[in-house]
Formats: sequence, structure tokens, C-alpha cells
Amino acid sequence: MLTLSPPVTLTNWVTPLCARLQGFRAIWLRCTRKGYAGFVRRQSRQRLRCSSLRAPARCAHWQLSAPCRPTRKPYTRACSTGESRFNYFGRGLLLAMLALCLAGCMPAPLPTPENSGELVVVTRNSPTTYYLNAKSEAVGFEHDLIMRFATAQGWKVRFVLAETLPGLFEIMDKGQAHIAAAGLSATDDRRIRHRFGPTYGQVKEWVVCRQMRPLPLSPADLNGLRLEVVAQSSHVENLRLIKRRQPGLAWVEMNVPDSEELLERVELGLSDCAVADSDSFDIARNFHPTLVRTFALGGSQPQAWLIGQRMGLGFSRQMMRFFQESETSGELARLRERYFGHVQRLEEADVLGVLEKRGTLLRGLAPHFYKAQNETDMDWRLLAAVAYQESQWNAQAVSFTGVRGIMMLTEDTADHLGVKNRLDAQESIQGGARYLISLMASLPLQIADPDRIWMALAAYNIGMGHLQDARALAEKLGRNPNTWNDLKEVLPLLSRGKYAAELKNGYARGGEARAFVENVRIYYDILAKYEKPYRGYFSGL
Repeated sequence: MLTLSPPVTLTNWVTPLCARLQGFRAIWLRCTRKGYAGFVRRQSRQRLRCSSLRAPARCAHWQLSAPCRPTRKPYTRACSTGESRFNYFGRGLLLAMLALCLAGCMPAPLPTPENSGELVVVTRNSPTTYYLNAKSEAVGFEHDLIMRFATAQGWKVRFVLAETLPGLFEIMDKGQAHIAAAGLSATDDRRIRHRFGPTYGQVKEWVVCRQMRPLPLSPADLNGLRLEVVAQSSHVENLRLIKRRQPGLAWVEMNVPDSEELLERVELGLSDCAVADSDSFDIARNFHPTLVRTFALGGSQPQAWLIGQRMGLGFSRQMMRFFQESETSGELARLRERYFGHVQRLEEADVLGVLEKRGTLLRGLAPHFYKAQNETDMDWRLLAAVAYQESQWNAQAVSFTGVRGIMMLTEDTADHLGVKNRLDAQESIQGGARYLISLMASLPLQIADPDRIWMALAAYNIGMGHLQDARALAEKLGRNPNTWNDLKEVLPLLSRGKYAAELKNGYARGGEARAFVENVRIYYDILAKYEKPYRGYFSGL
């Protein structure tokens, strides 16, 4: 379980220090004896009007000042010249002891990762940053990027989850984390108060609304509508700038981790509009298809990690070098492809269709997918996503190309897999699952997940021979044949005569294979959000 560091208690820090201050303690107790304390309180009410705690403190200061004889006037003594000198020493000693006590109440500073070997990162639970998948494994764009950075330095990572954006900044201000990695926009206002690392991405801030007539097309059109934004977000900064030109503009700041919850509120009719980053909206629209993106608040905003104030210049140089190498090697582009490269494909009707049929057709087919998962260890929701893309869960589907059934198997493939009746849903699903596993097994070992799964899906659509042609062409063009990010750019070239004539297996509709994979990925994301996993399954997505 991810938690904050153990809280610092008064006992842990003050007791060892105060054990050395017994003399001060004795004087304090003497000053709070019944008779004298009562006198002090009476004097306090009449003259000082201070608390009974402050009065003994004044008494303790008076007792420590010098061993002079008391006078009738409270808090005064008659002292000799030498005793007056000691008076100054006593005051200084008292202030030093009080400073030690206060220092003891402060938590110890977080050790740097160079010294501790541990990088402490504060982030938010969000589909664009950090989340737990169905196997309770931490994933997400920011998570993976941080893990690569820490691994390059030889550090372990401890993630701290902030429930709100103000809470995230508070953790950084208190020095409880080295980095904040949460898809933060490095605005000019934030750069005045905080220190940011190098820019690694760009996002736009959009006003997203429910379907209404007329739709707001400018800030002036938002008058009278309930507009919600994440508290202390960069969206608030932009709205304040716009308000100077549009005094009637109003909004409500919500203490939520990110804009995903606000977009859900818009779809439910609890608010009219919300402000969301482009990445957040692109993902959310596949779960909330009725949302409408209206207009941008301004230009693109740079994204960067927030760096703790105690981190030295050497740490900043390490971060700069890491991002330069990630950009050059293509690792940064591959990460963005993994989490954001497929999210803008489906139309509203496509999303509404899968959500509607999920409540009808999928219920009867789910046991067949469970059984196929038991046999192949493939996540049943991935198999269901393939089936929906192929036939929209229609067990009697027939294509003009001769493929049939819910998994759209060719006759040759069905014979090879031992599927006797392609129109039998159970047989077809089990056959399709075995076929997908065999395609994954036939790929070179150097292809890692999740690229391995996505390439197998492409081969499911156009055949392994054409996929190998695409990999060979990618290598010839200077691309990496082992990453989906590069291969998906090459696949459409298989249908161009210039390249098809040189391919071992000839012409292929590679663009369709690319679209097939991207759609399956989105359908899988939708099903993974709404359908529970079934026991253990193959990891990698």
C-alpha cells in the first residue's frame, strides 16, 4: 500500500532534547506552584491580559535571568553590575534552549536520492499519470517515465499519492517528495513559485460541455452556465486572465485529483461544462461519448516535472540528460504511443454501441470468454474486444471474404485450430484465443510487451507473412521493427505499389490492420473500465 512517510510526533523529537533541559523544567515547575501561579494569573488579568501559560514563561525567564534578590514589583530584581552581565547570558541561554526545542519539533529533511538510493515522487491517481491495472500493478505514463528515470540513476522509487492538486503542492512545499510527476503544466505563474524540469510534452486546455443548444463557443457564452475546474490547476490561472476581459465569467473550483471526475459530473448533468487537458479529454471521451469539446482557453501549455527546492544542480543535469536521451532514442515517443496513441479513433456511435451491447450480448457470451481465458491465459476482456471489432459479438456474422463467426476465422485457420463449426460461439472464441496465442509465440523474443500483443493483433488481421513484410520494410526504412510505434507507421505502405512490388508476400491492406489494432485497444480500455477481471490472466497490457 502506498502511503506517506510516518508522521513526525512530538515525543519522537522533543523528548531527547528536553531531557537535557531539566534545569529549565525545574524553574518552570517552581513558577507554576499554586501560590505563585495564582498571583501571576491575577497580575496577568489586571496588567498583562495574557494566558496562564505565558505568565509562567515570563516567570521562568525572570528566574533564569540572574540570581538577584526579588523586589516587590513583579518580574523585577535588584542586581549588581556583575549580576546584570549574567542577566544577558541567561537570556541568551534561554533563547538557545527554546530554539533547540522548536528545532526538535521539525521533521528531519528528506535525504536526497543520491544519499538514500530512493527517489520519492508525489503524483495523482489518474488515467493520464498513475493508476493500478486489473492485476493491481502500477502503470501510467508518468509512472513508467519516472521508473525509467530512476532505473537510469540506479535508484528505487517510492510513490506518494496526493488526493488533490493543492495537497500535491503542499507535499512539495513541505519537502516530503523530491519530484512531483502528475502531468503538471509549467505555467509562467507557477514558475515564479516553483522549480520545473525540462519540458516533455504539450497539452491544450479545453472547455468540455454536455450536449446542449447552442453550444458555448467563447468565454462570453459561458455566462449563466455552471463551469467546474480543478482547484489550484493551471486552468484557474487561465480563467483569471480571461476574466479581466470578461468580468462576468464565473467558475467553481473543485477539490478533486483531476478533471476525470469533473467530466463524469458533466455527463451526469451535475454541471454544464468543465475544463480539461487534451490528454484527459481524449481518454474520457471513450467512456463518456456524449461529451462535446467546444473551445480552447488558450495556446498549448508545456508539461514538466516539479523539482523539490533542496535538489541540487547535479540532479537537474541528470534529469536533463535523461530527457535528451529519451527523446533521441524514441523511448518518450513510444511511451506516449502506449498510453495516448490510440485514444482518438472511435466516433460517438462506436462507443455508444459497445456500451449498449455490453449490457445485452456480452452477458450471454461472457462464460465462453472465461473458458477461453482458462485455456490460454489471455485476459477475457481482450478477447471480447477482438470479438467486438470483428463481429460486434454476432455469432452468425459472415463476411464477403469468407471469414465467419464471432471471431471471424478463415476456413483454413479454423481447420488448423480444430474448429468444426465457426458459427458456434464457444468454438469460435476458443479457436480465436488459441490463434492469437500462437501468433504471439511466433514473434521474435526481442519484441517486448505490450508491443508483442499489438503486433500479434495486427497479424490476426492481415496474417503473419504480411506482418513480417512490414517489419522487414521498417528495418529497411531505418525504423525499429520491434516497436509498435514505428511499425504502425509502416503498415499503410504495404498497399502502395512502390513498396508492395518488393515485398515477399506482396500487397496487403496494412492500413486496415493498423486501424484494427487501435480499435481493439480502445474497446479493451472500455471493457477494462466497466468489466471485472476473471481470475489471473496474461499480463502485459
